[in-house]
Amino acid sequence: MERDFDFLHGHWRVANRRLKDRLRGSDEWEEFDATALCRPLFAGDANVDEFTFPWGDTGLTLRLYDPGSKEWSLYWSTRSTGRLLPPVVGTFTDGVGTFYGDDTEQGRPVRVRYIWSGITATSAQWEQAFSTDGGQTWETNWFMRLTRL
Repeated sequence: MERDFDFLHGHWRVANRRLKDRLRGSDEWEEFDATALCRPLFAGDANVDEFTFPWGDTGLTLRLYDPGSKEWSLYWSTRSTGRLLPPVVGTFTDGVGTFYGDDTEQGRPVRVRYIWSGITATSAQWEQAFSTDGGQTWETNWFMRLTRL
């Protein structure tokens, strides 16, 4: 049993900052608040959270721990799309979780990176970045700062 994501269980206020236009050299950001509720599954070897966005959409993350590889797989979906995106997979080292996967953005293949950091009992930070050159360079395009409610 792995307990890396136990910190996330419960209710959160989520301050979001994301690029309005990804992979185009944009520096215009939008900011908005959301709420999230994370629930443990499989005695802590999995969890699911649901985000409620101010425009009425909801999203969820399903996280599954693989005891064989000792890695987490994280899957994202929104109610508006109704499909799971390809997973990002990784681990925590020294309190920082780093996860990688492959997806597409605006029809272009991208390498995706999630980083979980700054984890305390009452706060955490998540960020997402895309790479179009196999991970040589990264564009960070979304930050979430979570504060426990």
